Amino acid sequence: MEVAVMRSLADTLKTLANAHQYFTTGFTTRTSLGWHQPTPACAATGRALSVVIPARNTAYALPSVLDALAAQQHAADVEVILVDDASTDATFDIARRHPAVTTAVRLAEQRGSAAARNTGARLAQAPTVLFVDADMVLPSHVFADVAARAAGDTVLTGFRHNVTYQALPCGGPLLPEGPPLLAADHRVTWTPPVGKALPYSGITLTEELDGRPLDATNDFQNLGYGRFYYDWDLPRMAVTALLAVPREQLVDVGGFDEEFGARGWGMEDTHLGAALIATGCLVIPLRQAVGFHLDPPDAAAQWQTKLASWPATLAHYRHLLSLPTPTGRDHAFATAADKHLTDAEVITR
Repeated sequence: MEVAVMRSLADTLKTLANAHQYFTTGFTTRTSLGWHQPTPACAATGRALSVVIPARNTAYALPSVLDALAAQQHAADVEVILVDDASTDATFDIARRHPAVTTAVRLAEQRGSAAARNTGARLAQAPTVLFVDADMVLPSHVFADVAARAAGDTVLTGFRHNVTYQALPCGGPLLPEGPPLLAADHRVTWTPPVGKALPYSGITLTEELDGRPLDATNDFQNLGYGRFYYDWDLPRMAVTALLAVPREQLVDVGGFDEEFGARGWGMEDTHLGAALIATGCLVIPLRQAVGFHLDPPDAAAQWQTKLASWPATLAHYRHLLSLPTPTGRDHAFATAADKHLTDAEVITR
């Protein structure tokens, strides 16, 4: 009797294209808007969007972040769900008082960003969930950009412009003049080290490279079929600093794997990207959706801690790639998220 061997997640990714041009050109044909064009509010009319923000000790940036959300210009039905991962600063107090926040949740104990995002997604009502970091200040058109373009089989990714922390005399972070720069994101402009193994692919470059991942891959289309651009593949382009996903697909794959949080920092968004791609989603960039990513006052120390744990989370990701594509995990997703909510404080407007 033959035993069926299920294809691994890694092998499934090798069979799938990311040819999304038909989708982006179709949008332009229907709306007369360029895919990468900032979107007028009226283009989002009749669309719904759930914004989920995981937060942990981000009081230094959160007022600026939420003020920017309150200033979004859109005609969509938008809810903002902030999940505080048991912060020890004023994060939750800021969230529950700010008019931009529809639902503020405080977890009883720290469970990690994956758990916080899953908890928010469990409460989300819209068919599209937009994940935004609690230190991302967005231009006023981003909600409209996402709401007008979202579909049940797309993963829409924005970009980030990191800003070194500088405090204003009256408190709060100093923002640069002018709009955020697309080129500031490593997925757009990338200068890798020479003579040192790259952490994700393991390859070693022998000469300097002026890396242009976004342009060189035709807006990530050439990363289909499991292909790489040096140290970058398609799942790695799914960065939850600013990422919109279809809620139904998110729930079906079980949301974010919360084991990553137990091991350290990073890779849970890459794994979610891989799972969504394997179920048929396209990864499409929004070049106009760029936010200021506000570094914390102790950014250098935090990065050292994060990078020290990255090998462990990368190893867990490699293990998950060897397993079958996660599907049919909606019950497990709901059960885990409901457990987080059991002893959480929830304030809804």
